[in-house]
Amino acid sequence: MFHRIGPAAYKADLSNTIRLMEMLGHPEHSFKSVHIAGTNGKGSTSHMLAAVFQEAGYKTGLYTSPHLLDFRERIRVDGQMISQQVVIDFVKIYQEEFSGIQPSFFEWTVALAFYYFRQEKVDIAIIETGLGGRLDSTNVITPELSIITNISMDHANLLGDRLELIAAEKAGIIKKDIPVVIGERMDKSAHVFEQTANERSTSVLFASDIRTAYQKENSSTQQTLDVYRQDELEFANLIVDLAGNYQLQNCCTVLTALEVLRANGWNITEEKIRIAMGRVRSATGLMGRWQVISEKPVVLCDVGHNEDGIRQVVRQLQGMQFRRLHFVIGMVRDKDISKVIELLPKEATYYFTQPQLPRALSANELADAGQEAGLNGKVFPTVLEAVKSAQFLASEDDLIFIGGSTFVVAEALALFY
Repeated sequence: MFHRIGPAAYKADLSNTIRLMEMLGHPEHSFKSVHIAGTNGKGSTSHMLAAVFQEAGYKTGLYTSPHLLDFRERIRVDGQMISQQVVIDFVKIYQEEFSGIQPSFFEWTVALAFYYFRQEKVDIAIIETGLGGRLDSTNVITPELSIITNISMDHANLLGDRLELIAAEKAGIIKKDIPVVIGERMDKSAHVFEQTANERSTSVLFASDIRTAYQKENSSTQQTLDVYRQDELEFANLIVDLAGNYQLQNCCTVLTALEVLRANGWNITEEKIRIAMGRVRSATGLMGRWQVISEKPVVLCDVGHNEDGIRQVVRQLQGMQFRRLHFVIGMVRDKDISKVIELLPKEATYYFTQPQLPRALSANELADAGQEAGLNGKVFPTVLEAVKSAQFLASEDDLIFIGGSTFVVAEALALFY
């Protein structure tokens, strides 16, 4: 499992997935889809799109990764997780047949998702890539639209150590004659997407060239936006039940994608978009994105874990009102922690910890790096102990933030749900 042990489990090869699809009778051809890649934002974008299609009356599949509390979060139809029995039956039926292929955990899960979406006869499936794009197991579909949310440095040891190389891997989901929407135009990567789209005879739209969102109001659970298309107000007072400031760009990406999809015949009205954007969490089960999990003191978590993700988190924390900041942080060992540590606020009290998986960076090593950078705190061997200590020491008007790794957030959420 890549998410547990890291790069040793990564397979940069589609051959296993192709064999699985053949064995299952090519379920990937049985439903329409939207394919989403990117460094940050692809999970939120996937859930927003799924919410809109559900609200518009389409039976909607959603495949995302990783999960936080339950494996079945990865595979949903109309917001409902795949049943335990379907998972059990799939394993029983195909375990022996698959043994000759030796699929990875991710490959097996993609096969299960596509099998299930065919079984459920979904009208459309929103498919999020796992890592990269070109050689990601999901890249056997021919979607209605490809989306690449943004590009930043992450998984450099697998995807490349320059933005252009990472962009080239993500651009691998672009298909011949299938339109593509790019979330954010960046000088170092835009030409990669334009060149790939040109080679594959398709159009490319950069959402950041077309739409801009402005935050009018925000709370711990939602925000109100004005969205402009070019210079004209397109959505006034659009309520989005995802509170992170980084969702502004994701909203522009989603609205640009919906414009393309509507032009291609999907019946999605402005009214349905408004309703759906205001209930993404309840419609799709999205967790871990700027999520308040307790009050007095406020306990807030976010799964942002690379340099760009942490920069967004710190920027938003700087705009919040609280007496003291308690920062529960853990990371995995295959990340470049130096860039993240440099971004963290010096005035916070830190609770250095580690998630319970082989890939985790030891809390002691993280604390050493933090102390060298001027961060003050203590070491806690488990997320449970770190969170409990922060809650004990924090006053009602303090803020406890939990992050640094998806797995830290997952273990924290398990304490509250």
